[in-house]
Amino acid sequence: MGKAKVKRASTTIDMTAMCDVSFLLLTFFVLTATARQPEVLVVDTPAATTLDQLPDGNISVITVGNEGTVFFSMKDPEVREMTLKNMSAKYGVGFTEEEYKKFRGLDEFGVPLKQLRALLALENDKRTVEIQPGIPVDSTEELSNELYHWVQQARLATVEFNRDQESKVRGFEDPGPMLVAIKADAEEKYAVMNLIIETLRNQKQNKFSFITSLRQEN
Repeated sequence: MGKAKVKRASTTIDMTAMCDVSFLLLTFFVLTATARQPEVLVVDTPAATTLDQLPDGNISVITVGNEGTVFFSMKDPEVREMTLKNMSAKYGVGFTEEEYKKFRGLDEFGVPLKQLRALLALENDKRTVEIQPGIPVDSTEELSNELYHWVQQARLATVEFNRDQESKVRGFEDPGPMLVAIKADAEEKYAVMNLIIETLRNQKQNKFSFITSLRQEN
């Protein structure tokens, strides 16, 4: 006796809900993402084989290139604003709330503190390396070495910011002291690099990293 054939019905999956969720997620990421600004001072970093990556936050970067031009950047916008307020009090250079807001969005800069207000007044595409002479790194006088105080005040601001976050958020894990990284051109002169390193050592910042590019294996 032959087996009865069961009629198979076509299987369909309603993907409408899946499409709605996908578009909602895409819209969320587009609206909340922060566009990465192009580097102002572009340097050709030396090659290395290490695969270690720097953290996304809790770090500042000293960029050295263009025959000794020094730029500075802080990854956390909150730390940027707090650092600028500390520098404003130390050097007696005032800034408005609007200027503090603009500085929060400034990834990197390379001007003396007295020229920072003029830099903030420009549009992003006008803040080129040609109009930024670099942050002073002069070891002869205390206040002349502005890089020393930028790093110092950024470290203090990081500690203060972490303390504030810990008091606001239960279970907050302190990421520790601010990390410092040096991103220098491979052809930069030793005297300039030694001055940068001594600037860090003079404030007991003996641990720092060098940013390199990945060496291609033959």
